[in-house]
Amino acid sequence: MKNIKLDILAIGAHPDDVELGCGATIAKEVSLGKKVGILDLTRGELGTRGSAEIRDTEASNAAKILKVTIRENLAFADGFFTNDKEHQLEVIKILRKYQPEIVLCNAVDDRHIDHGKGSKLVSDACFLSGLRKIETELDGEEQEAWRPKIVYHYIQWKNLEPDFVVDVTGFIDVKMDAVKAYTSQFYDPKSNEPISPITSKNFIDSIKYRAQDLGRLIGTDFAEGFNVERYVAVKKLDDLI
Repeated sequence: MKNIKLDILAIGAHPDDVELGCGATIAKEVSLGKKVGILDLTRGELGTRGSAEIRDTEASNAAKILKVTIRENLAFADGFFTNDKEHQLEVIKILRKYQPEIVLCNAVDDRHIDHGKGSKLVSDACFLSGLRKIETELDGEEQEAWRPKIVYHYIQWKNLEPDFVVDVTGFIDVKMDAVKAYTSQFYDPKSNEPISPITSKNFIDSIKYRAQDLGRLIGTDFAEGFNVERYVAVKKLDDLI
């Protein structure tokens, strides 16, 4: 059976990274007919609350809310995966399997060490995936080289200055529903589990008000920000909003 070709592959170090970083952008692209997939590098087993098994279920529920085409998990070691040949090859196999034109990945710098590591790992794998002399197999079949056209990094905990923003007006509620699918992870006044920086009401509220502030700055209701590895280019001036 031929693999599905994706337009966009969003990759996160942990289940919920993608939803928090670019969930509204994904929902918008899906609504425009794009085939979007999500790849989680780890199962988030070191999270303060919940468990890997709970996160598996939550990730599946969030994927349904976002209506993505596929979601996979590489089950790297949460907190301890590294940007080395072994891990790069596993990411390369997924890139060659789905051949995305665009890859969205973790913030280039962030509070959680896995985010910066995941960002660099995916960026390096995207380049290496285009080298035909790197040979990979999946399900017993040789894979063809494939390099995404562009890699964008979504913004996470740290309030990094975006290189560009996407107007996501009309899709913030879908994002919030996808985030809240991770019921074990975020604000729950009835929970008796330990608290963490992401379990406060302020954090869950910040997801929406940060998007609202970015929207304010570009004259829309909501927006999500991204960083780039090369110049942002447009074909003509009126491509900008």
